[in-house]
Amino acid sequence: MIKSSEIKKIVNDYSDVKIGVLGSHSALEIMDGAKDEDFQTTVFCQKGREGPYQRFGRIADEIIVLNKFKEMASAKNQKMLRDSNTIIVPHRSLTVYLGYKTIENSFKVPIFGNRKLFQAEERTAKKGQYYLLEKARIKYPKLFKDPKKINKPCIVKVQEKNRPLERAFFTVSSYKDFVEKSESKIKQGVISRKDLEKSSIEELAIGTYMNFNFFHTPISDQVDFIGIERRLQTNIHDYNALPAKQQLDIDVDLQNIEVGHTPASIRESLLEKVIKMGDKFVDAVKKEYAPGIIGPFSLQSVITKDLELIVYDVSLRVPGNPIVATTSPYTKYQYGTTFGIGRRIAMEIKRAQEEGRLDEIVT
Repeated sequence: MIKSSEIKKIVNDYSDVKIGVLGSHSALEIMDGAKDEDFQTTVFCQKGREGPYQRFGRIADEIIVLNKFKEMASAKNQKMLRDSNTIIVPHRSLTVYLGYKTIENSFKVPIFGNRKLFQAEERTAKKGQYYLLEKARIKYPKLFKDPKKINKPCIVKVQEKNRPLERAFFTVSSYKDFVEKSESKIKQGVISRKDLEKSSIEELAIGTYMNFNFFHTPISDQVDFIGIERRLQTNIHDYNALPAKQQLDIDVDLQNIEVGHTPASIRESLLEKVIKMGDKFVDAVKKEYAPGIIGPFSLQSVITKDLELIVYDVSLRVPGNPIVATTSPYTKYQYGTTFGIGRRIAMEIKRAQEEGRLDEIVT
């Protein structure tokens, strides 16, 4: 485990801070926000995936092309990042391609975030997202540890076999249904039996799905509510748009692979519930993973017909939702201008640098 004191010493020697990111997931959003606050940026791309960062030339000051993403953690690149006063902003692709062990044990570069907390996003973690939601007294779906006890519509959440970024979720209504669908997906090579054994089976929460995005660090004045978006997924999104008669005539395997985002807002009378939920989650994490949340997090939720909020997933780093940057009214209510997670991160780094508190917002 990298000692916190090591990272504090490194960042305290920084002068003109740069913002670095791995070229995937939400790198464009992070760099765009950095440029809005006049930071220099560096992006690490995997060969063949550098196109968008070259095309949107305003936001990437330096593009480093690697054979594989994991090379970002090489000793040479780590030294270059430290020597150039770079702070890395994490997202889902960083944790997947570098891995939790590398991030926690050998990546000696200041990260804007609590590196011990990232693995808690996994449902298999000892003090994972269910544990944190329980501590925060936030409702989440009922869990079925034994598939034989499935007696209502459920969603099975399991890692895809060949694509580490994706989770192969599927719905079931009974144990028989669970066996048939899981065996079919194993035969198709979509999931492995080993990953199925580690899967989570949740009661399917019925309602309107909204992802609530927040921001907080140890130097923040409060928990900021940044905005709301919803996920566009294939092929379930298109299937659901068909009339019921056509759905019954089509025999296709449904998948909910995220391919995009659409903006949303919430009725004003429900805002207090949303804001309280963010506050409670921050308080709970602070007690379990000191120094607590550093940066953005998302509580992906369902609003039921009884106007109850149920959180079905938690993101403990930059959520991939650039649409919020241009559509959220909530940052304008507070700051007088509309912006997204990327700029909010850059604002916090700038403030920390001005106040000599960078060592409080990196690990």
